[in-house]
Amino acid sequence: MRYAKAVLLTGGVELLVRNAVASDARALRETMQRTHAETDYLLSYPDEQSGDDEQEARSLVETERSDNEVELVAVVDGKIVGSAGITAVGSRRKVAHRARFGISVLQEYWGLGIGRVLMEASIDCARQAGYTQLELEVVADNERAVSLYRRAAFEEYGRNPRGYRSAAAGYQELVHMRLEL
Repeated sequence: MRYAKAVLLTGGVELLVRNAVASDARALRETMQRTHAETDYLLSYPDEQSGDDEQEARSLVETERSDNEVELVAVVDGKIVGSAGITAVGSRRKVAHRARFGISVLQEYWGLGIGRVLMEASIDCARQAGYTQLELEVVADNERAVSLYRRAAFEEYGRNPRGYRSAAAGYQELVHMRLEL
């Protein structure tokens, strides 16, 4: 699935959201390492990131060729500052209508609207892929993210009070949200 869109953000910052490609592998891995170190709201810790640049490049090639999955990067001044993606919940017919959504942005770029643009791009891609439901999990204490998703019409459908076990904060409650497309 192909995607590319340029957007002018607050303060005149130009943002390009596009498919991640094989040549992005190293920069994307470095960005993921940083985003996962900067917040306790993401699924994994930096030391849990597996694979190397070559494996990441192969994965990006495969995702770029996919008709129903996408990995997007947010680029400012030639630098990858965030990423988002959609993945199929499964290939069986009973769940083929559902996709998962995830997003991360470098902390120094928070508050510029990059998360909103990445979310909108992911929603567009999910619709293009034919999904009728987009799902996510968000830490309940992550008020900025929960608010962003609610403004986009994601609805809460459940909670897991011990969804994450943070090394710093102990158990974190996860909010399950979905968007009908």
